[in-house]
Amino acid sequence: MTYNNPADPHLAQAARQILHARLLPRVEVQTFFDEATFTATHVLHDPATKCGAVIDCVLDFDTAAGRTTTASADAVIAYLRTTGITLDWLLETHAHADHLSAAPYIQQHCGGRIAIGREILAVQNVFGKIFNLGDEFARDGSQFGHLFDDGATFSLGAIPIIALHVPGHTPADMAYIIGEAAFVGDTLFMPDYGTARADFPGGDARQLYRSIRRLLALPDETRIFLCHDYKAPGRDAFIWETTVAAQRATNIHVHDGISEDAFAAMRTARDATLGMPRLILPSVQVNIRAGQLPPPEDNGTSYLKLPLNLL
Repeated sequence: MTYNNPADPHLAQAARQILHARLLPRVEVQTFFDEATFTATHVLHDPATKCGAVIDCVLDFDTAAGRTTTASADAVIAYLRTTGITLDWLLETHAHADHLSAAPYIQQHCGGRIAIGREILAVQNVFGKIFNLGDEFARDGSQFGHLFDDGATFSLGAIPIIALHVPGHTPADMAYIIGEAAFVGDTLFMPDYGTARADFPGGDARQLYRSIRRLLALPDETRIFLCHDYKAPGRDAFIWETTVAAQRATNIHVHDGISEDAFAAMRTARDATLGMPRLILPSVQVNIRAGQLPPPEDNGTSYLKLPLNLL
């Protein structure tokens, strides 16, 4: 196993952890793909203890009707119950702009702690202003059960986990190194599709490049699980698993040899051609609240805001 030897204490710790994880059972991963939002929800567990986690779960949302449903989350719940997995964690890689989180709904049925990176406070502050949320909206991350600092360590049964801060797509992106697998959210896509956009409020293409290079310094055989796949031209199937080695060799945006300047220029030009995600306004309002809907008004109904001519 090749280790790319960064001078980064948290990443060095993660690499050592991956090497040690070769002596442990591999984390078992079952993925549920929501084609409506192109989102991969990963359900994983330690086979020795049945301790489990859900990463980036989806609450179904009909934009035209303004109605939420739970078919995607119910499939995850059924799997947890059928397999006898004890749910310890509901992990979010960031406050998503393309789907609503179902974490509170799954927690209600299966338990577990909802967690995200500590920089969610920056995202709450930015979008609290964009949506003109009042004092009733706390901007301290208290909606979540736990906030991870960069390099925080915890475990899934006997399998060690380290949380790495990988900003650029948003200020709050986290990757979770779980045994010999890395769950990287939107930071990377499949090698034939490239990388995440960096033009959301608080995003930064240069920061994204550095975060990606940080991840690609992990051992070559590290399995990488992605949050999305959009099927690159010429590919028939959705895919959400790759490796560090494959990304370093063939990622069309950020393979070895691409400089930060070249990446930033490419990413900035590409982002300028992209429209806003279809669900960004409802998604972010819900996800900065850890998946909770806005508080009901005096008629018992929750409402989402639609800021005009702002984004």
